Amino acid sequence: MTERPSGSEEPAGGFTLSEPRPAEKAHRGSFLRELPILLVVALALAIVLKTFVVQAFFIPSGSMEPTLEPGDRVLVQKVVYGPDRGDVVVFSDPKGRPGPDRGIVGGFVHWLSSALGIERPEHEDFIKRVIGLPGETIELRNGKLFVDGIQIPEPYLEGAVDTRDYGPERVPSDALFVLGDNRLNSNDSRFGLGFVPVDKVVGRAFVIVWPPSRVGWIH
Repeated sequence: MTERPSGSEEPAGGFTLSEPRPAEKAHRGSFLRELPILLVVALALAIVLKTFVVQAFFIPSGSMEPTLEPGDRVLVQKVVYGPDRGDVVVFSDPKGRPGPDRGIVGGFVHWLSSALGIERPEHEDFIKRVIGLPGETIELRNGKLFVDGIQIPEPYLEGAVDTRDYGPERVPSDALFVLGDNRLNSNDSRFGLGFVPVDKVVGRAFVIVWPPSRVGWIH
């Protein structure tokens, strides 16, 4: 009987230690075949979340300071939303001004990056605070807010007060009156934006998710 040299035994089943077993090969091949499916499912979930549940937005300006600062990224709730006074909301441009033509591929890349809050939507959306609801009469007098003749406290305001008067003006039955928290530096319902149709509202911003030092609920 011929003896094998010491240390040259073959593992059980006749496979060398460096050679993958059939089960490992099959598992690896199965994963590679399923990877495109997993990517498609992940993309589909992202589309569903963006369309119906929650979406990330980038804050491009200081019009909502100190509540929101430039560079913040916020999540916006889109499910069964009815605006209330004091809510911070994202809405589409009331004037309906279109964004730049990016083509099919560029448009998809921009849509995906803006959905993740990576890229700003370039004047297609705004973020402000709801001040007046449909049918209410709004007046700003000596830096104070009056709704239907009653003074409303605004604890979210800090710093210099804008003393420019506005109104009284009645909010249309299908619209909202919105203002930036930074009243001295905000394009809002007092000026260029005008009243915001309710059907233009995307949803309520409820949390800051980036940068880490700013993470927290929005009030």
